Amino acid sequence: MRFVWLMGAVLALILIPFFLWEETFNGIATGIVERHRGEWWISPALAGLLAADIFLPVPSSIVSTASGVLLGFLGGALTNSAGMTLGCWLGYRTGRVASGQADEQMRSLWARYGEWTLILTRAVPVLAEAAVLFAGMTAMPMRRFLLLTTLANVGIGTLYAAVGAFAMEWNSFLGAFLGSLAVPALAQAIMRLEWRK
Repeated sequence: MRFVWLMGAVLALILIPFFLWEETFNGIATGIVERHRGEWWISPALAGLLAADIFLPVPSSIVSTASGVLLGFLGGALTNSAGMTLGCWLGYRTGRVASGQADEQMRSLWARYGEWTLILTRAVPVLAEAAVLFAGMTAMPMRRFLLLTTLANVGIGTLYAAVGAFAMEWNSFLGAFLGSLAVPALAQAIMRLEWRK
């Protein structure tokens, strides 16, 4: 019960300012979009941030949603997919360097559950990065790894871009922010349901 109250208090601290000053936030977001939309450096910068998320504490859900806001649906989806996939490749290569640390039990578990783990954790912070590193450590075949993560990244990246693009259509910064929180929460709920099965 204490945890529920704590979570409620944290959410209230985050959301109350948005409800009180939503018009101000919308104005700021619209101003940023109007000034920077179409500039050549936005897509590579956002893709680079998403790729760096494998090693750095980048708020990837917010960056991915911002991609839809700043680049529109198609540009955001392509940028998100490219950045996330590059991050997966970097994580896999890093895991391969440490592949000598993986014992037989780890390899056996990964052979059994690894593919689903990669797919189901793509939108879940921390677990997504851990799954990618484990794939490299257990020497999962690179082609299979890239196929699965790329498909998952296209799906998740497109969803985030849609949230950002449509939030701007509705002129709602709060909608973009809530969407950036909802996608990983939904992914985590699906992952838990699948693992219980």
